[in-house]
Amino acid sequence: AAETAPACRPDVVLMDVRMPGIDGVAATGLLRRSLPACKIVMLTTFNDDEYVTRALKAGAVGYLLKNPPAAELARAVRLARAGVAQFDQTVIASLAAGLPAPELLTPRETEVLRLISAGATNKETASRLYLSEGTVKNHISRVLSRLGLRDRTQAALYARDNGLS
Repeated sequence: AAETAPACRPDVVLMDVRMPGIDGVAATGLLRRSLPACKIVMLTTFNDDEYVTRALKAGAVGYLLKNPPAAELARAVRLARAGVAQFDQTVIASLAAGLPAPELLTPRETEVLRLISAGATNKETASRLYLSEGTVKNHISRVLSRLGLRDRTQAALYARDNGLS
């Protein structure tokens, strides 16, 4: 990939982490230097925080596990080309588990998470923070997405377990 891609000038490269010869992280670094506009998405079976961190530092814009349906993979490639980072939800959850929420969330999102953990409804949260209910719903969606959580219950538990309640 590192030798062939400069001649092909691809917009997006799907790269495995482990390959014979040079590993995917090193190849990603080489490609980013020779093709700075190329978006590189890691596509691998390895859900390992060290690989994820190394791949991102090397310039990868995403990290997907080798289990998405073809349509989802095609969508990920299109989104990567448009500059939207792509991460498997289990990868996000694994990374989020090792980081405190304030490093993952904006201060406002952290406030919303604290209110969720206190049992506040969307309406109560909106009133306390002087926001519309729609804005509160948007904050909750981002909190759930960034922390790799399914619902408000998981968010409340996350807040409790991470000293935010």
